[in-house]
Amino acid sequence: MIVAVTGIILIVFVIGHLLGNLQIFVGPDWINGYSQHLRDLGPLLWAIRLFLLATVLVHICVTIQLAMENRSARPEPYMDKRYVKATFASRHMVMSGLIVFAFIAYHLAHFTFRKTDPRFALLKPDPFGHYDVYSMMVYGFQNYFVSGFYVLGLFLLALHLSHGSSSFLQSLGFNDKKLNPRLALGGRIFAWLIFAGYTSIPVAILLGLIKPAQQL
Repeated sequence: MIVAVTGIILIVFVIGHLLGNLQIFVGPDWINGYSQHLRDLGPLLWAIRLFLLATVLVHICVTIQLAMENRSARPEPYMDKRYVKATFASRHMVMSGLIVFAFIAYHLAHFTFRKTDPRFALLKPDPFGHYDVYSMMVYGFQNYFVSGFYVLGLFLLALHLSHGSSSFLQSLGFNDKKLNPRLALGGRIFAWLIFAGYTSIPVAILLGLIKPAQQL
């Protein structure tokens, strides 16, 4: 139940964060204004960040605990181990979750605290006095290694969501022979739509479809 509830909270955040980031396709004013609106929240923004961080940590810790309990329930391995219904994503939820956590840590250092690219400090505010998040994202993703790491992290996130976004409903009691296959399919479609949405940004930047608003 704890894994399911924390998972729902994080899925809602992933959707909201994507909708905010996709504003880069509309133009600098949109995403810079969106970013400034978040900063205007002041202490509330940090309270939300701390709440989300606590949710991630609880989600990971309880998931690891469940995995350890499952292993201790059968210390002896199967002589003939064949998977019937378990997918690759469901069998590696702990691994993908931990790697995604490392990806989140880098993402925060990269764009939230702006500690990984010295060019970010050279960016001037836009005409409205807002920090130029638009140009920051463009310069950040122009690095092939950074974009490649993001795509890898997002792939693992999609893998994690492809199972988690449907299994949390089952954890909350929505179990039905007819409904479960539909939930599983819906979870996979949702996960790869999230992947496509997030990766569209670095791909568009690398293709030169989005250019910085100011030159350094």
